[in-house]
Amino acid sequence: MLFADRYDASLKLILLLEKFKNDNCVILAVPRGGVPIGYHIAQAYHFPMDLLLTKKIGHPLNKELAIGAVSLEDEIIDDYPYISKDYINNQILEIKESLKKRYKKFLGNRSPIELLNKTVIIVDDGIATGNTLLAAIKMIRRKSPKKIVIAVPVAPTDSAKKIMSKVDEFICPLITNDFVGVGGYYLDFSQVSDEEVIQLMDEIYSLENKK
Repeated sequence: MLFADRYDASLKLILLLEKFKNDNCVILAVPRGGVPIGYHIAQAYHFPMDLLLTKKIGHPLNKELAIGAVSLEDEIIDDYPYISKDYINNQILEIKESLKKRYKKFLGNRSPIELLNKTVIIVDDGIATGNTLLAAIKMIRRKSPKKIVIAVPVAPTDSAKKIMSKVDEFICPLITNDFVGVGGYYLDFSQVSDEEVIQLMDEIYSLENKK
């Protein structure tokens, strides 16, 4: 299966998400590629939408190795007793500051949407390893949502299995054993700009305020 573009992918997800149309849902879109997909889902079902901003903490000797992850309001730290607490605390502060700046750039002075007792639908344009998403799921669980649903167009089989076990529902029209990278399943996988994210989030926010 190939998706023409992110809009085409969103149409396929919209059909699969109809069962949630009467739930008290919040879309959490992973910027930047998940935002156009989340936008079309939010429009179709009149759901509020927010951004899911997380970033891994890299090992001091190998930045590619994640030893934890940080969101705007929370953090998950793996057990590495030989890594200094100062390093971890400094990383948490630095990452939170950078995420706050990014959130402000995209959403101005708006506050994150409350997730308590909501059906949280996390949306991206695809999953590769899913490791950062797994950490994000742990942090979202702490906010006591009613359900956590992952909705993505494409994922490799091993990542899908890992994530399925951690969420209430995993919605994905294409789970493949021959994964070649998310962009390999789109005819048009153009980069989403910061400006497009800001525009789409402003439109959703305006629609929400007109209710």
